Amino acid sequence: MADLRRLQYFVAVARERNFTRAAERLRIAQPALSRQVRLLEEELGVELLHRTTHAFELTEAGAFLLERGPALLDAADELWRGVRTYGSGELGGVVAAYGASASYETAPRLLQRLAERHPGITITTSVKSTAEIVAGVGDGSIDLGLVRCPPRVAELETHPVRVERQVLLLRRDHRLALRASVAVSELADETVLMHPREANPRHYDAVLELFREHGVEPRILLRAMTFDLRYGPIIDGAAVAIVGESTTSGLPADLCWVSIDPPACLEVSLIARRHGRAAAVSRLLASAEAIADDLGWL
Repeated sequence: MADLRRLQYFVAVARERNFTRAAERLRIAQPALSRQVRLLEEELGVELLHRTTHAFELTEAGAFLLERGPALLDAADELWRGVRTYGSGELGGVVAAYGASASYETAPRLLQRLAERHPGITITTSVKSTAEIVAGVGDGSIDLGLVRCPPRVAELETHPVRVERQVLLLRRDHRLALRASVAVSELADETVLMHPREANPRHYDAVLELFREHGVEPRILLRAMTFDLRYGPIIDGAAVAIVGESTTSGLPADLCWVSIDPPACLEVSLIARRHGRAAAVSRLLASAEAIADDLGWL
């Protein structure tokens, strides 16, 4: 394939009809310009300029190249600029995953704002467990993960996007349901619904620590289903749960929530690979904190 730079030189000469003026416009020496045009002719195996002592004329091949060449140069320029936008993160595809607890409000609002701010980035989403998200970000199958109480892993970066107030979720006819707030110490006799610790160790430990700070060692009922948006054991009266306030949107009619006294908050963060990630991922991360501030989450 012929060198596009040499094509650019030929087009400049052909349009100017003069090597001296073309060299001045291109800001190169005239002998160098003449050499590049000759090398282009050698590459193509055809004479493009019929030279005389003091001037030249375009050959039939030269006229054809002048007619079609500028469009090729414009297309190449557009292609190069398009490729560079991937390097800057303006364009790209990002795979994002989040847990069921983030699917009520946090993930939809954050991802919608990111998509509006970066229309050239295609964000593909899925709902997965925290363990699956952390593993996926680690092996590169997921670019961005949104998780509660993210693990501290050397290969991963953590970017907080929400400090979320925690509330008590319970049946509407529970003895504490009509209270404006409930002290954690009042939950000593309650069974607390939680995911197994291996699903998200830091979240599990944070909830237990919340109880222990107030002298309570709770009875734990482990959730059998990873994604139980119905909160079956709570509806059945078998347990209560500590959940983020965002999950209270669209609760089943049999459930309600009550504030915890004193207030407690847990971190929700984006996680991404520290090295070897696409520029589009870094661009989304850079915008996420500003969006979270705007939403009043931080």
